[in-house]
Amino acid sequence: MTLTLYNTLTRRQEPFETVEPGKVKMYYCGVTVYDYCHLGHARACIVWDVIRRYLQFIGYEVRYIQNFTDIDDKILNRACVEHSSMEAVADRFIKAYFEDMARLGIKEADEYPRATHTMNGIQRLIHELENKGFAYPADGDVYYAVRQFAEYGKLSGRKLEDMQAGKSERVNVEDPEYQKKKDPFDFALWKAAKPGEPAWESPWGAGRPGWHIECSAMVRDRLGDTIDIHAGGADLIFPHHENEIAQSEAVTGKPLARYWLHNGMVKVDGEKMSKSLGNFITIRELLDRGVDPMAVRLFVLTAQYRTPIDFTDEAIAAATNGWHTIKEGLLFGYQYGKQLGWGVETAPLLAETVERFQETVNNDFNFPGGLTVLFELAKELRREGNIIVHEGKTETSPDELKRQWQTLVTLAGVLGLKAEIEAENCKSNGLSDAAIEAKIQQRQEARKGKNFAESDRIRDELQAEGITLIDSRDGTRWHRN
Repeated sequence: MTLTLYNTLTRRQEPFETVEPGKVKMYYCGVTVYDYCHLGHARACIVWDVIRRYLQFIGYEVRYIQNFTDIDDKILNRACVEHSSMEAVADRFIKAYFEDMARLGIKEADEYPRATHTMNGIQRLIHELENKGFAYPADGDVYYAVRQFAEYGKLSGRKLEDMQAGKSERVNVEDPEYQKKKDPFDFALWKAAKPGEPAWESPWGAGRPGWHIECSAMVRDRLGDTIDIHAGGADLIFPHHENEIAQSEAVTGKPLARYWLHNGMVKVDGEKMSKSLGNFITIRELLDRGVDPMAVRLFVLTAQYRTPIDFTDEAIAAATNGWHTIKEGLLFGYQYGKQLGWGVETAPLLAETVERFQETVNNDFNFPGGLTVLFELAKELRREGNIIVHEGKTETSPDELKRQWQTLVTLAGVLGLKAEIEAENCKSNGLSDAAIEAKIQQRQEARKGKNFAESDRIRDELQAEGITLIDSRDGTRWHRN
């Protein structure tokens, strides 16, 4: 089974072959930290989290780097409004980022470089571009000479001559920045300091880097000249990723990345998410409404990662129902394992099921297809659980059920889906199994004494605590709702 990926650069699906056998160097263009993360960030972070998990599952050693853009006009504007500093704003929203991602079950990256901590690498790269004739200074700024890079546009498929046609209508020729450029397509690598803005000393004078050069420098500093996977949202293909390629490859003469992967955008009720439309939803707002983080993860994974996805109340309700099904399967072993006589030893996974899961997902990270395998396992375990509750026995051998359950737990873990046992136990208001058994014993004694009012009271009391009793000729069984 060969893993194949759709490569934005080549516009085709290709077998996955890494620079170094068995190892993956992966970089994700992270967030600009001026506000709380929204649904678009949630989708991207979940997608790349699961891709990283899957690569590790099939045996790769993955080094995963995600940056923070902590120099940006939006950060400066917020700092100005709040009478704060760029650093204080960035620190606050980086902290919020980690809080939100923890709630979604996102594994932390191996490293989180920040632009402000990569200034030496940024300046070194600009200097090399200047020496090679790809950059030029202009009154304290430094610009990249786009026409010097013959392959410019290879990622996005755009051609300079096509872009030139409508550009004259969008350019303000009175703009001082425009007047500094030798060509309208050139972009800033270094920006001269403006009054009141943070600045760093450089060979070109005090200033700060442009956005595109930051990622080129962080990739090179942390992962080297050529990486295996460069990931990000589809909105970054042009100009950000296009410019990264132009900057990095002009200096190294090597491919920046072997595979360029891009996740699709998130819409809300069919509309592009924006504050002006009033449909801007942050991760913490959504989770604070009571939506289960695992339902959000499932919602994201039900769509092919490259396609747009529409967030609606109906979609999140469907994802919530789907999560309840998988969660029932994940909790099966904790609820019935003791009754089935399971020991602490690990059972072998169902090889054919794992193989089918892997064969499906290997087709360009087809996680919706992988979820189909999980649902089959979960529904079968739920059916067996119902049989245990109502009949006190199973149709399948305990050993086979243990293999099914452990296969489900393993594959769900690959997708980052996990049922919190502690949270489930809290639903019974902390009642332990022993306490429940004691209540059932009290009820049986009341029934023997024909005190049916007391018997009903105990049953209703347990029901209110999320405990359902089922009476049969073999006695009384119970389960947590």
